[in-house]
Amino acid sequence: MRVALFLTCVNDTLYPDTGRAVVKLLTRLGVEVDFPAAQTCCGQPHYNTGYRREAEPLARHYSDVFGPGLASSDYDAIITPSGSCAAMVRELYPRMGERARAEGRGDRLAATLAPVIPKTYELTEFLVDVLGVTDVGAHYPHKVTYHPTCHGLRSLGLGDRPTQLLRAVKGLELVELPGAQECCGFGGTFAVKNSDVSAAMGTDKVRNAESTGADILCAADNSCLMHIGGTMSRLKVGMRPVHIAEILASTEEDPLS
Repeated sequence: MRVALFLTCVNDTLYPDTGRAVVKLLTRLGVEVDFPAAQTCCGQPHYNTGYRREAEPLARHYSDVFGPGLASSDYDAIITPSGSCAAMVRELYPRMGERARAEGRGDRLAATLAPVIPKTYELTEFLVDVLGVTDVGAHYPHKVTYHPTCHGLRSLGLGDRPTQLLRAVKGLELVELPGAQECCGFGGTFAVKNSDVSAAMGTDKVRNAESTGADILCAADNSCLMHIGGTMSRLKVGMRPVHIAEILASTEEDPLS
């Protein structure tokens, strides 16, 4: 199987180790991973801030980079270590096409985006649903609690896929996070426009995580982990935020922890 890695803006700029972990993990599972260098933003920040028309060129570019236009880019799947960006493609790209049609601009945008929408997967759903694995051969000797991010929980419906994967990791003790389904308070530009509310929500999330006694708070979106990690730092909490890809890529022979 040959897949493309859609790393996302946040990971490319701030968390490249997450991308390396995805490549290491998928390669270990026998998947050929390509990284199209022309990839850019999926357009989510623009769309969510009300600039839908400005997001359309970025959506078209996503299709150009990952779609079937070139023989070299005929991927079996497009994998991203971000529930929010996967949700942008799967949930909001179709809406963009529908709105363009409703505005009398025809079906061209919808037709352009159609090939990439069903091929785009968040990492954990690809592992469980497509590869059919939960034990990926990982070893991570830490006490871990898992935060299900809003896009993964509500838009993609990831359910227990991430926790299935975590429970199969050797040496890992998974403990339940109180109030797990509550938002961490990041919400992209929400954290900027509503900073006091965002900070209070982040504090609640961190205090709940601290109560578990875990060493690690894990999630499938680095944007949320960035917000939670910043709150941990300000509150001087002795926990680390770690992306699930880095846990799943870690082995006894080559630990990433």
